[in-house]
Amino acid sequence: MTYVNATGYQEQRFANLEGLDGLSALQVAEHLVLYAGYVRQVNILNDELAALRAQGRASGRDLQFAELTRRLGYEYNGMILHEYYFSNLRGGADPRPAAGSAITAALRDAFGSVERWQTDFRAIGGMRGVGWVLLCQDPATARVTNHWVTLHQDGVPAGFKPLLVMDVWEHAFMRDYAANEKGRYIDAFFRNVDWATVERRLCEPQAMRTAAA
Repeated sequence: MTYVNATGYQEQRFANLEGLDGLSALQVAEHLVLYAGYVRQVNILNDELAALRAQGRASGRDLQFAELTRRLGYEYNGMILHEYYFSNLRGGADPRPAAGSAITAALRDAFGSVERWQTDFRAIGGMRGVGWVLLCQDPATARVTNHWVTLHQDGVPAGFKPLLVMDVWEHAFMRDYAANEKGRYIDAFFRNVDWATVERRLCEPQAMRTAAA
């Protein structure tokens, strides 16, 4: 994921995005430019907020401080969700997770079968509106669930670990598909899921859920 050096967050490089099936190199390149913009905006906002704090303006009544703080959540989650998305794609991917894999077992436990999980995930992605679809895991129980996220920061389940992330904002597919062809884009997405990466994101359940303070 993104890392920080003395100048702030650094955009990631994704060598795994070559040769995607149904997602052109031009589409991917255009999408990566948009992702880089999120990284830049996070760094700009952090610098601007640091300057306001140095001026003693860290107050919810300071309109500039409040607005920049709200914007930071949007830009930061936009950066991170794109990194999950790009990282869970690769050319030449398998059409479904391996039969005996841990991710297959997790999907069966939660949904009854991989097919039922995928039907649910696709249905969420096909809803009207722009946003994201996330397959997440609750670290306390290891149970996996699907979620809809709208404006990057709206709808992310607190504390859950994203396992598979699909971008269904129109910028993710409208170079290759028409605005009313989101379903074709979702088909292409599933032809490129890197299931090994998804499985590596799984975590072991905690012994018990810790009570909130």
